[in-house]
Amino acid sequence: MLHKLVRSKHYHRIYGFVTAEGPLLAAIAIISGLVLAFLQIADEMVEGEMEAFDQSILMLFRDPNNVDQVIGPAWVHEMVRDITALGSFSLLGLIVVAVCSYLLLARMRSAALLVAISVLGGTILSTVLKMGYARPRPDLTVMSEQFTASFPSGHAMLSAVTFLTLGALLARFAPTRPLQILSISGAIVLTILVGASRLYMGVHYPSDVLAGWCLGAAWALLCSTVGAVLQRRGSVEKPKDEAEPA
Repeated sequence: MLHKLVRSKHYHRIYGFVTAEGPLLAAIAIISGLVLAFLQIADEMVEGEMEAFDQSILMLFRDPNNVDQVIGPAWVHEMVRDITALGSFSLLGLIVVAVCSYLLLARMRSAALLVAISVLGGTILSTVLKMGYARPRPDLTVMSEQFTASFPSGHAMLSAVTFLTLGALLARFAPTRPLQILSISGAIVLTILVGASRLYMGVHYPSDVLAGWCLGAAWALLCSTVGAVLQRRGSVEKPKDEAEPA
């Protein structure tokens, strides 16, 4: 009987640890995988092993008889420009300022600081990596002027950082499971659309976009995980329905 009691306590101790720390361990595993994927893409890019893949994908959006001509009618070109603007530094900056202002007015200073650190940290990381790799842009006639290096894609990375961070924030405060799924799904769709638009416009190689997605998602998940841990410890405000009664 005593032996069964000890085994039961041992089981519940392990089960409690897995239940409490399981999501954290899963997040760490996903972040590690995304970072490793970025490093693998970067290594193959430097070695020139991504060239055939990059060119084959880029040519899907070009007229075979004239590679300087983007496929599709003029209204599609205009739509793609509108979509790619969602990942621009200026628009993302306005979104972050608006969200942080709302959080500050709602007296959620820690959440506002977490969003700001996530986006600003992602921007700095993207800029440093672009300067470090210094990859030239694709040698194609493009639909807009570009002034920075190609790898990794800043639009893909920053849209992943911003939209996924905000999507995770909305999901934490969503009252129902469907709304939580909608928040995360919407963030993922926006991130994918922005990255795909960069390929259509011919301003990035596919490996640039893939690397931007990997690192942006890793950074966003890292910041969201830190926020969840701090929230559990009481350092970040909890949603009202989770707050302890006075």
